[in-house]
Amino acid sequence: MSLGGGGQGQQQLQQISQEIQAIEGEIEELEGEIESLRQEQRDMDDAIDAIGQIDTGSTVQVPLGGGAYVRAEIQDLDEIVVSLGGDYAAELEEDDAVEALEQRKDTLDDQIDTVSEEKADLEAESQQLEQQAQQMQQQMQQQQMQQMQQMADEGDDGDQ
Repeated sequence: MSLGGGGQGQQQLQQISQEIQAIEGEIEELEGEIESLRQEQRDMDDAIDAIGQIDTGSTVQVPLGGGAYVRAEIQDLDEIVVSLGGDYAAELEEDDAVEALEQRKDTLDDQIDTVSEEKADLEAESQQLEQQAQQMQQQMQQQQMQQMQQMADEGDDGDQ
């Protein structure tokens, strides 16, 4: 004998569970994006430090790509080529180059804040759905207990 109302409740629980899983996937993606932005900030810090430590005549290793490097001597620190984003770069004086990198770090901070807020919103939504699912499970258990009690009471009435 089946207990009434259980099928629809189970479907709703399953739907909520799927929504929670989808949200958790989005949260993981946002966490990856935040880590990527933080890595980019660390790269900016490394570049700023390098600019402050390099002198004309210094020997440095220049990346060629694919993990290959070549040694090069710095001949002129008057102009530093800095990526501006969007595949654009500019030759800037040392102070301007550091300032441009600092500005990019600030922009990354803003992006991290925005993504962190999205993540917090999704976490709150997930928590709300989890609470809703728990409430539904409790209601379903109560209904089952009531139905079992009614069946037991009807069985007792039939014995007399």
